[in-house]
Amino acid sequence: MTDATITHFTDLIAEHFANVFYFDLGRYLIAAGVASLILLVFRRWAEARRIQTRRASRAGRTREVLSSLRTVFFFGVTTLATLIGVETGVIRFEEDNASWITIALHFVIVVLVHDAYFYWAHRAMHSKTLFRATHLHHHKSRTPTPWTAYSFSTWEAVIEAAFMPLFLLAISLTGYAIAAFAVFLFLWHMIIRNVMAHTGHEIFPAGWVDTPWLDWISTTTHHDLHHSSGHNYGFYFTWWDRWMGTEHPRYKQEFRKNAKPLGWPESWTFKGRPAEQAAVLLSALLAASASAGLWLGVGALAAA
Repeated sequence: MTDATITHFTDLIAEHFANVFYFDLGRYLIAAGVASLILLVFRRWAEARRIQTRRASRAGRTREVLSSLRTVFFFGVTTLATLIGVETGVIRFEEDNASWITIALHFVIVVLVHDAYFYWAHRAMHSKTLFRATHLHHHKSRTPTPWTAYSFSTWEAVIEAAFMPLFLLAISLTGYAIAAFAVFLFLWHMIIRNVMAHTGHEIFPAGWVDTPWLDWISTTTHHDLHHSSGHNYGFYFTWWDRWMGTEHPRYKQEFRKNAKPLGWPESWTFKGRPAEQAAVLLSALLAASASAGLWLGVGALAAA
């Protein structure tokens, strides 16, 4: 590697690191902040759907935020590594000609692959060999909060952050390219679902686990049970836990207990049936985070 090449990459790192750190930090603060605000504004509803009687301490929340900043740093490093991979041609993106159908298909592919990666990495980190060094720090949050989402040890942060550059590199080596906007959507989907899993209050509508069209999508109770009593290593979906026999045996019963059907005022009913506030709050969280994320991402890309 020549001095000119080294200088080029040094300048590239200096130019982009602040932007990628800003983007990854912004995703965390916006998603966790919006969720916290919703739980505060709708605290009567939230208290009725609290999963654990135990409450997170102020010291625990402080620990979560500080360790999440460390995680953001490693996510920023891997984002920067991805940019360098693009710069060198090792990683390829489909940027200009991707249709919305292609973007949707690529988004689904990334989510499915990441769900499998997370399940098996998560199970590995629960092994006696790796648990203390990698995953113990995250489990200090026995009562999760929205700020628990990125509360990882250094080693777990590296493992979690490594997915995207490794996935993009593997796809690029096969000669294919992932739509850049699909990756952007995935990054926001990942942090939003992560925060939703750690809210400590069941935000999914009553009846979710009794509907075949929906029960394969994991709920807040699904992951909260992992923090309080083990089992449930999956992230977005319940497939891997069911296939591998690691789903909590009382998951559906616990969800039904936590997801109390609380309705809107009678004047806001639809065909005589009260709408679930949980569904509305879930939509609000997704919409607010996605809107803020789009603004954040466009700003970061424009600055890059």
